[in-house]
Amino acid sequence: MSITEFERVTVLPMDEYNQKLVANVHPGNWVNPQPVDCYDLVVIGAGTAGLVVAAGAAGLDLGLKVALIEKNLMGGDCLNVGCIPSKCLIRSSRVVGEIWKAKDLGINISQHIEVDFSTVMARLRRIRAGISHHDSATRFQNLGVDVFLGNGKFASKNTVEVGGKILKFKKAVIATGARAVKPAIIGIEEAGYLTNETVFSLIQKPNKLAVIGGGPIGCELAQTFQRLGCEVTLFHNGSHILNKEDKEAAEILQKVLIAEGIRLVLNSKLEEVVTVTEGKRLYFSAHGHRDSVTVNEILVGAGRAPNVEGLNLETVGVEYDKTLGVKVNDYLQTTNPKIYAAGDICMNWKFTHAADAAARIVIKNTLFSPFGWGRSQLSSLVMPWVTYTDPEIAHVGMYADEAEKLGIEITTIKIPFSSVDRAIADSEESGFLKIHHRKGSDEIIGATIVANHAGEMISEITTAIVNKIGLSKLSSVIHPYPTQAEAIKKAADAYRRTLLTPRTKKILEYLTKLS
Repeated sequence: MSITEFERVTVLPMDEYNQKLVANVHPGNWVNPQPVDCYDLVVIGAGTAGLVVAAGAAGLDLGLKVALIEKNLMGGDCLNVGCIPSKCLIRSSRVVGEIWKAKDLGINISQHIEVDFSTVMARLRRIRAGISHHDSATRFQNLGVDVFLGNGKFASKNTVEVGGKILKFKKAVIATGARAVKPAIIGIEEAGYLTNETVFSLIQKPNKLAVIGGGPIGCELAQTFQRLGCEVTLFHNGSHILNKEDKEAAEILQKVLIAEGIRLVLNSKLEEVVTVTEGKRLYFSAHGHRDSVTVNEILVGAGRAPNVEGLNLETVGVEYDKTLGVKVNDYLQTTNPKIYAAGDICMNWKFTHAADAAARIVIKNTLFSPFGWGRSQLSSLVMPWVTYTDPEIAHVGMYADEAEKLGIEITTIKIPFSSVDRAIADSEESGFLKIHHRKGSDEIIGATIVANHAGEMISEITTAIVNKIGLSKLSSVIHPYPTQAEAIKKAADAYRRTLLTPRTKKILEYLTKLS
């Protein structure tokens, strides 16, 4: 039986690109297969975590029977309303940023910059559709996975129901992800607002845009839309943006956003939204004063809620919290030992690469650990992350204050990019590299990088932490000159210099004079 009209999915605007997207990740003519007697693994949710679990299990060539259930679009947030579309917009906005800086680099742009917003959005849809075949229902079917489109929910202790069919399982995985939180602001529902799930469907530029939330998502999209020609007001309830990030890093970005023309309202409390002739009037208070701003659109970029509804988790004894998600142990096992979870549904790290890593833990723990191969733990992961603003902010490991709370004594080495030749040549000197290492040791505890391509640089430090490579070894790694990644070698060299004893320093000074 094919999926019903009620279950059909559309993605606005339904142009040729979005038609191609939907044809891949939720085809309207899809026929759900006849279930086998019993599945080794049933996965509910075809976002990053679910796809990796299903493909990994099916690809082991062990004859495992795997089922994958998705009620919306395969590919989840990352493909459809997250990583891919947002980075497409950020790429276009970075061109604008480069043009703004062109005069300082000796390049005179003689004409006014004209952003063709509809073309920018069409490019996003074209690229997303072009990538979507990787996550398509047909591809996973060809991998040997039974793909079911529809609402999946637990029917008994070892069965899942989807589209009127019952799937019996030996093990199950919940990977239903999370969604944007509805803001508790009077009148905002009536006025209407955008989230990451709807903002990429825009075809006309909102001349005035309010962005709620000064976290990574809010900052990325505020800067992007400002550069694409919107007049952006960014609201944040904290005293500075990115309040979970390194304060110096956040301060650099905050100054950039203000310099680029974003109106930043800190310590703000949003009170009410009223629809007026000019658009949507948002009333707020900040620093003891009440004010308002009128915009065309409101974009909510703060808060995520786990998708726990409708799964019938009580039936199978899976404990959950509507705010925190499904309860799991360090092995990603729920309170039902036959059911695991991975991704945004159960983790504090709400990143695509975190979901991927968690999925690999689930594969090992569900399929291999019963045969004595050992179990993998979530706590063993070293997780880097990046805020994709301009400049980017990348981090891995502990922040200094985290180490202090845990009683870990650290020494911090800071390399300003104003001392890195390539950054100087690129006129990108405002950032820095910080490496925290254990006091009296070269063991790297954590690092933060602020640079245009910080996300490309953080992996070297992540690799060092994972493989227990200390600063001494990093000092011996040859880095191409001139590159901004040379800052890492500079930090390692700075550590090596601290190892010189007073006697060694005197000998080196003497030898230097002789030469």
